[in-house]
Amino acid sequence: MNRYIFSFNWRIFKLSHITGGTLMPIVTIKLLEGRSIEQKRALVKEVTEAISRTANAPKENIHIILEDMAKSDYATEGVLKSDI
Repeated sequence: MNRYIFSFNWRIFKLSHITGGTLMPIVTIKLLEGRSIEQKRALVKEVTEAISRTANAPKENIHIILEDMAKSDYATEGVLKSDI
């Protein structure tokens, strides 16, 4: 069973020295390892669209960081995902 477990965290930074004073959303998404490059491309496209639409941010100012986690580095209910 391939569950879509991920952590989604985003912040808006005002970095005037980089973006000329515009808001710069930075999104970090933590995923369990195993997603294909095609899945990651689709994910960042959809997240970019959603943030652009809801935060009124230009797409060129949205930055996304994907972090793959080993199943041995993630647990729920006291059980490592690698043990399931």
